[in-house]
Amino acid sequence: MDLGLSKTTKKAAIPPSDAATLIIVRFDGPSPRLLMGQRHQGHVFMPGKFVFPGGRLEREDGRKAVAGECDPITIQKLMLGMRGKPSLTRARGLLVAAVRETYEETGLQVGHRGPQGPADLTGLVYVARAITPPGRTRRFDSRFFTCDARLVTNLDAPHALASPELLTLNWVTLAEALELNLPSITRDVLGILAPFLVKNTLPPKDCPVSFHLNRGTSWVVEQLSLHKT
Repeated sequence: MDLGLSKTTKKAAIPPSDAATLIIVRFDGPSPRLLMGQRHQGHVFMPGKFVFPGGRLEREDGRKAVAGECDPITIQKLMLGMRGKPSLTRARGLLVAAVRETYEETGLQVGHRGPQGPADLTGLVYVARAITPPGRTRRFDSRFFTCDARLVTNLDAPHALASPELLTLNWVTLAEALELNLPSITRDVLGILAPFLVKNTLPPKDCPVSFHLNRGTSWVVEQLSLHKT
């Protein structure tokens, strides 16, 4: 998924839709590898770009049964700076959306067995957030999660999809990913993960969240953190 940071439109600003993205990382080779897919060239939104799986939050996501709940720290982080009235259901729904959209776009089942099985949210780490600036054709308030590929129950046998949204799904190293046709926010998130990936690990669950957004006419990066400084 991407946020459409590079295209503008003269239409009136639209409110961003809540969305979630999942970065799955394999540690079973010489270097960590991340799952990325290419969007169809025919898509109006970000054609041909390489992205992580993800998509919009759906109303029912926050109420779905799960096999395992996320760490309370993750929910607390998701509530930080939440637009509108902060909601535990909405925060939990974002995690479910990340898992659901990953299945719908890749056929991979994160933390559950079978297409209808409940997701396990325990291993997801919330690392970044970005709100598409006003003036874009589509806007998202997207939360970026990451997890170890060992949570995927059908890692080497993804479920066949009737009409996949992403083409050429590949496991790529950090260096290989940076050579692809990436949206700017995807490149930024890779930069956030890089210091951890070079140590063959993921960020801790209580890590600060890198928050990318517009302040006035400037694109800024802030930190959302549970730890007071």
